[in-house]
Amino acid sequence: MTRDTSGTAVRDAPRRLYADPGLPDRVFRGVARGGGGLVLAVMLLVGGFLLHRAWQALSRAGWSFLTTEAWEPDAGRFGIAAVLVGTVLIALVAIAVAVPLAVGGALYISEYAPPRLRRTLISVVDLMAAVPSVVYGLWGLFFFEGQILPTARWIATYLGWIPLFRVDGADPSDPLAPETVYTSSTLVAGVVVALMVAPIVCSVMREVFSQAPVGEREGAYALGATRWGMIRSVVLPFGKGGMIGGTMLGLGRALGETIGVYLIISPVFEIQWHVVQSGAGSVAALIALRYGEASEFGMSALMAAGLALFLMTLVVNFAASSIVARSRSGAASE
Repeated sequence: MTRDTSGTAVRDAPRRLYADPGLPDRVFRGVARGGGGLVLAVMLLVGGFLLHRAWQALSRAGWSFLTTEAWEPDAGRFGIAAVLVGTVLIALVAIAVAVPLAVGGALYISEYAPPRLRRTLISVVDLMAAVPSVVYGLWGLFFFEGQILPTARWIATYLGWIPLFRVDGADPSDPLAPETVYTSSTLVAGVVVALMVAPIVCSVMREVFSQAPVGEREGAYALGATRWGMIRSVVLPFGKGGMIGGTMLGLGRALGETIGVYLIISPVFEIQWHVVQSGAGSVAALIALRYGEASEFGMSALMAAGLALFLMTLVVNFAASSIVARSRSGAASE
């Protein structure tokens, strides 16, 4: 506070502090901004390309593209209602299986495993995430599908009163009934996709759990908490946002899975709610199935399906990033 020539008190303006970041910091800032802008530009170019190629089919189909179950582009009857529902169901089955595995694995690695074993398990999880999806698809087709058939029959027999688990055409009282009604189902594809996304979800959750504040951990122990009590009161609340974000990132990965699902499912172009019954659908698998034989207009229709899948995964991934950034764990990592 100072006084002017007339004696009136005048509030001093705060001095603006400025520090020259130097050439290395300016270069790094420019490279970081350029990289972020390049990612956004590539994403916009991909979306614009899909929209341009899909416009012919979208202009003819209109909003019926989202409600039509059949896929006959050359006959003028095509839509993604059936494959879109199938995509969501496969992704939900995958997340229902992958998230408990990922949470348990992440907690064991970050809280229970000895240091030497922890490093080994981290490497194994990272290697599982790097395995090509076609390997998982072949494993599911030639090994896992035959092993899960008794479980699928049991689910249809005892839980068939739930519409989601009902199998049309199956006779639970006939032990000699063919098991082909349980093959190539949403359940098989969802479990295989779960093995693909579980390492990704586990890695995200492990990083979040390891950032839980040491002071709060020690405070919980000082108050007499057991290790599980500390995890329940400190680690899990701290990592809640990261758990949700990792789950949604895994969901985005599951929605776009192509080859693994393509090898397993038996495509049907009608809405199939029965996850245990043979027959399923997927947008990505539809594109892989019809790409080689598509006409010019059929290719435009496939591009429209790809655009819908692109927008859906984009929304899921943006929501996951937003949730992680708003959580305590996300704020602590910035």
